[in-house]
Amino acid sequence: MAGHGSLSSSPRTRDTYAFVVEPGAAGVRLDRFLAERLPVLSRARIQSVIGDAGVLVEGRPAKPSLRLRAGASVTVTVPEPAPALPAPEEIPLQVVCEDQHLLVVDKPAGLVVHPGAGAAAGTLVNALLHRVRDLSGVGGVLRPGIVHRLDKGTSGLIVVAKDDATHRALARQFAQRTVRKEYVAVVLGAPARAQGRVERPIGRDPVHRRKMAVDAPRARAALTRYTVRERLDGAAVLDVRIETGRTHQIRVHLASINHPVAGDELYGGRRTPSSRGARAREALCALARPALHAARLEFDHPATGLRISVESPLPPDLVSLLAALRS
Repeated sequence: MAGHGSLSSSPRTRDTYAFVVEPGAAGVRLDRFLAERLPVLSRARIQSVIGDAGVLVEGRPAKPSLRLRAGASVTVTVPEPAPALPAPEEIPLQVVCEDQHLLVVDKPAGLVVHPGAGAAAGTLVNALLHRVRDLSGVGGVLRPGIVHRLDKGTSGLIVVAKDDATHRALARQFAQRTVRKEYVAVVLGAPARAQGRVERPIGRDPVHRRKMAVDAPRARAALTRYTVRERLDGAAVLDVRIETGRTHQIRVHLASINHPVAGDELYGGRRTPSSRGARAREALCALARPALHAARLEFDHPATGLRISVESPLPPDLVSLLAALRS
């Protein structure tokens, strides 16, 4: 049943959806319209479906850049996921919990989550394909099972879906912001206030395309909350909670308040630290990755409805960093 932005499933396939463009969405690009209403699909997957004429506007194939008018009908037919292309690889994984529906992995810093530019193999996806048979393909052929991501340099917890139903259910929770994601970050300097929030939209930097930026063109709303856990020599330890999941969100937001994540070369975390002690300065300068760790993850189990809460201790490199800063 089509409605104002409502979903309807065809009786012939679970992967057919229909929408009617509500007045508030008039003028929005087709690809952005679908990204907001189909969180189970990645942006790349949506672009692929549009390119394969799987999206019809008023019964005709349309381009991603089409500006929609109010009342227009939009039909999306997503083909069954193709088999995952990445090859299984025997890469050690630290699995925190696992059942027939999902698993939670404690990802080490330096491990890329899925294949992409510059990382065709040796990723978390390659390791998962070796461990799990018939991994969920909803995320696309290069990202089977991946519901959310962590940056390469970020360590910590990531949940992976083993089947399509679990993938869709978890994706809805992320879209509805019922998943609780908590991080520990070591930043340069120390915020003046014990608690704070950064609420500034994030989008692709128009000049430096590898970076994201606050208040960029076509930026999307983003909210980060932080609490100062400990003030150290030229640095501070923050407990960080994100309400949204934008690319590089924590790194961008903390840099925007002049407290970049230590070791973050992309967002100013490699500047000369203000630490007075030589050991603290040396430890900060020697960081090989952003000092950011996904320490806690909470979500509702799609099959049982039980609230799942998992935690990850700080990895050895960050433990050593804090020891140097405390000295």
